[in-house]
Amino acid sequence: MQLETYISDLLYRYECVTVPGFGAFLTQRVSAKVHETTNTFYPPKKALSFNEQLQQNDGLLANYIAEVEKLPYTTALNNLSNKIKSLKTLLADGETIQLKNIGELVLNADGKIEFDPSRHINYLTDSFGLSHFTSKDVDREIHLKNVENIEVHAPIILTPEKRANRNWIKYAAAAVFVLGIGGFGVATYYNNNTIKNQNQIAQEKANAQLDAKVQEATFVISNPLPAATLSLEKQSGNYHIVAGAFRVEANSDKKVNQLKNRGYKARTIGVNRYGLHEVVYGSYNSREEAQEELFKIRREHNPDAWLLIKKLQ
Repeated sequence: MQLETYISDLLYRYECVTVPGFGAFLTQRVSAKVHETTNTFYPPKKALSFNEQLQQNDGLLANYIAEVEKLPYTTALNNLSNKIKSLKTLLADGETIQLKNIGELVLNADGKIEFDPSRHINYLTDSFGLSHFTSKDVDREIHLKNVENIEVHAPIILTPEKRANRNWIKYAAAAVFVLGIGGFGVATYYNNNTIKNQNQIAQEKANAQLDAKVQEATFVISNPLPAATLSLEKQSGNYHIVAGAFRVEANSDKKVNQLKNRGYKARTIGVNRYGLHEVVYGSYNSREEAQEELFKIRREHNPDAWLLIKKLQ
């Protein structure tokens, strides 16, 4: 059984993959970052960790193995149990277990499993095709020194002839400035008066039209309808249990109605990056609450339900 292959496949889709009786592999989204010393840019990723305390079977891994290997669920679960026993035997003998594209597992002196994750794979599908790269420093001081050197070696010099010819330019500029100020003042005074008169005429006309409309629209409702009060429960939270995604919006609405009839607080949460309308069983504020409800839904209704962590607008 290629256990590491099955776990690796599921880590692309789920935040938690539990190996019954052994532990759980967890992922957490990490934002993109820049290493200040090496100037290396790292894309966003899923950080992988291992929790030995989470050993309860949620059916995810066994169902996936049964589907891929075309086996009954009980047979797949039995094969998985035998594989876990062999892994525990290797750990007890001091061996290091290497899971391809996942990491290494080893038993420490206290009898606890230590996990060293692999850094050669990124399980965040949004970062598919992105890899880290290093950029050179931008040294702006060098360009500044180059400009200073140019100014020193090529100063601007005014000859006496040029300075003598500048007097008539100075007087001409002063005359143009005075004439411009005078013309601007006259134009401004004329424009201000014209605009003020036009505004006053437009205001009087608008007031007359408003009075006429008010007189025409005045009426009294003798028997008004009672006010209706609607009480709507608004769901919140960034943890959503996904029931399915549909290309046609009408199909997603139909799915919502079916789930509501079964007692779920189902709704649509918009269109994902693939253009599909996502339907969820409900949204939750904490991961623990969502994980507990997910186990229940997989057990009672839909073994393919999965947990989506997404902040809605």
